[in-house]
Amino acid sequence: MAKRKKEEEINNNPLADNVHIKGAGSVQSEIITDTLKSNYMPYAMSVILSRAIPEIDGLKPSHRKLLYTMYNMGLLQGSTIKSANIVGRTMQLNPHGDAAIYETMVRLSRGNESLLYPYIESKGNFGKAYSKNMMYAASRYTEAKLAAICHELFDDIKSDTVDFVPNYDNSMTEPTLLPVTFPTILCNVTTGIAVGMASSIASFNLKEICDTTVALMKNPDHVVSDTLIAPDFVGGGYILYDKDELEKIYSTGRGSVKVRAKYSYDKKYNCIDITQIPPTTTSEAIIDKIIELVKTNKIKEINDVRDETDLSGLKITIDLKRGINPDIFMAKLYKMTPLQDSFSCNFNVLIKGRPMVLGVKSILLEWIDFRLECIRRRITFNLEKKRKQLHLLKGLSKILLDIDKAIKIVRETESESEVVPNLMIGFGIDEIQAEYVAEIKLRHLNREYILKRIKDIEQLETDIADLEATLSSKNKMKKIIISELDAVSKKYDKGRRSEVLYEIADEEIIDVVEIPDYPVTLFLSEQGYLKKIKTANLRMSGEQKLKEGDKMLPETECSNKDELLFFTNKQQVYKSKVDDFADTKASVLGEYVASKLEMSEDEQLVYMAVLSEYSGYMIFVFENGKLAKVDVSAYATKTNRKKLINAYSSKSALAQALYIKEDTDIVICSSAGRMLLVNTAGILPKATKDTQGIAAMKLKKTHKVTSIHLYQQGEFEKEWRFRAKNLPAAGALPSENDVAEQITF
Repeated sequence: MAKRKKEEEINNNPLADNVHIKGAGSVQSEIITDTLKSNYMPYAMSVILSRAIPEIDGLKPSHRKLLYTMYNMGLLQGSTIKSANIVGRTMQLNPHGDAAIYETMVRLSRGNESLLYPYIESKGNFGKAYSKNMMYAASRYTEAKLAAICHELFDDIKSDTVDFVPNYDNSMTEPTLLPVTFPTILCNVTTGIAVGMASSIASFNLKEICDTTVALMKNPDHVVSDTLIAPDFVGGGYILYDKDELEKIYSTGRGSVKVRAKYSYDKKYNCIDITQIPPTTTSEAIIDKIIELVKTNKIKEINDVRDETDLSGLKITIDLKRGINPDIFMAKLYKMTPLQDSFSCNFNVLIKGRPMVLGVKSILLEWIDFRLECIRRRITFNLEKKRKQLHLLKGLSKILLDIDKAIKIVRETESESEVVPNLMIGFGIDEIQAEYVAEIKLRHLNREYILKRIKDIEQLETDIADLEATLSSKNKMKKIIISELDAVSKKYDKGRRSEVLYEIADEEIIDVVEIPDYPVTLFLSEQGYLKKIKTANLRMSGEQKLKEGDKMLPETECSNKDELLFFTNKQQVYKSKVDDFADTKASVLGEYVASKLEMSEDEQLVYMAVLSEYSGYMIFVFENGKLAKVDVSAYATKTNRKKLINAYSSKSALAQALYIKEDTDIVICSSAGRMLLVNTAGILPKATKDTQGIAAMKLKKTHKVTSIHLYQQGEFEKEWRFRAKNLPAAGALPSENDVAEQITF
């Protein structure tokens, strides 16, 4: 009865199938780090090493398997074949579905326009990288073959230049890398997202990359930016040149490149045609954004926008309303749409199985090492081949001494297996040479044939000596690489696609947003905190809040539409608008100007000028007594540049700066207590910002200029004592009746 009850319990137990498994049905505790190591880490490493990150030959495993399959199919020559056939054959190396393999082929094709130097010549609809709606046709409808540039990927592959490994089912072998003859890693855009890391490599012009590589081989200290101008994208557009950012990319492998769309204006139809866009966006995304801006009334200048892309290429047409300036309107679109975008660089490359983020220079040096190894292996392969051939011919030369003897030995040997040993004994040659002689056809056992073959011995000995000399000299191997790079550059370079705009470095797009106009009062503290308070609210404001030890400078009344020039101790000026600072109240500290304008850590604000227009003068007085008068128009730019260098002279320390709308009297003060009254009308203004100015105040060696300020009528009892007839002048000491001592500098 008990036994029967036990059986019923087992039959009714949902875990009955596992009753014989130890621990089945119970909760097991595991250490999370152990689980991650055993389950998650192998997956992460597989994605990093075998899927997402490119290697030094510029290819991911899926790319390499596809191209190598096409090479084995003989598609480097001849006509195109069906893509479905190629996809099916690639499955022998790539254990993925046909859809994933075909997508890889599409991206590598010329028709898709994803790569600056495509590896696959396509026939049929392969879609377009710049359009998400223009999808590629199925593989049964399209055809493909390898592009001519693939000769540079495969010509050395049969010379033992790279290692081969078994494929996933051990039925064939595949190369671990391709022996590329130029740095493909930097010639095509490559992006990939792995586990815990990603890669985003910009493309560069082939000639510039080859020239830079050659220069680095000749001089490892070569400055990359001297020969490598900027990235180059298949979609063209404008590269906004930023030297500092490019230097950062070249040295660290991280940074961003601003790319702007290219357009033309058709005056006849009053429309803008956009024909080249950044690589990070699509035509649909641009059009959708423009439509969104129109619906929200942020753009009112257009009548219509449409996609007119056809067989001739990309084209987005924007119909303008009458009287609209196309250049100003496009400046607005650059700011508000993806027509200007940044390509983020993260040069993460697998180097000998290890992911490493490297700058352009480091990647090229790694590629040079890789290519040197390929050349060494190729020379070694050819050397061994020629040595074997020479060895055989030397054996054949001994037969020449007595051909009849060789024929007699073969004829009189009863057993076939004894032919080779008897030839070895008869002529004193080794087994390999004897086997070679024994395999010679009867018709070739004549003096003429053997003499012709033996003539190659001298050439082979010369070739072997040359190969051995090259193999022992790293410089000679480098010369081979240089000659190959020069040949590749001449053969495949077709000029830059992306045009570089130098004159707008460090510039932002023109601010075209309508700025509200109302009176405000600016409060700037000595430590660089700025408050903007509406003048209408100023009466209700309480005491100004300040950091401990800080002090408020004289307030300034202005308009919200005015501009600000912030001069720093690094001879730089940062441009901003009053509207860029938020309205606030007296009870807050305000915005820290250095942080908002992204000044460097050791940069300090020395003066703020408020301008309603670019007229008037900047007065700079230096500790050495010199005074510079610079026309404010020198700080005006056609576009809204945020920072200008060489804002004033660096020859001497700045004592103080002062903005004046028109010529007026100013007072220069020295550490000796002397004061000099000068009218700025007597000083010629300069258009050069960093002018040293003129000598204004005579100083003794131990004294220096400390400050300047606007002259107040009645400040001096006897004004003529302080006013100079000629400059430079020493000035005068104030008397007891002068009120100058009451002025705070």
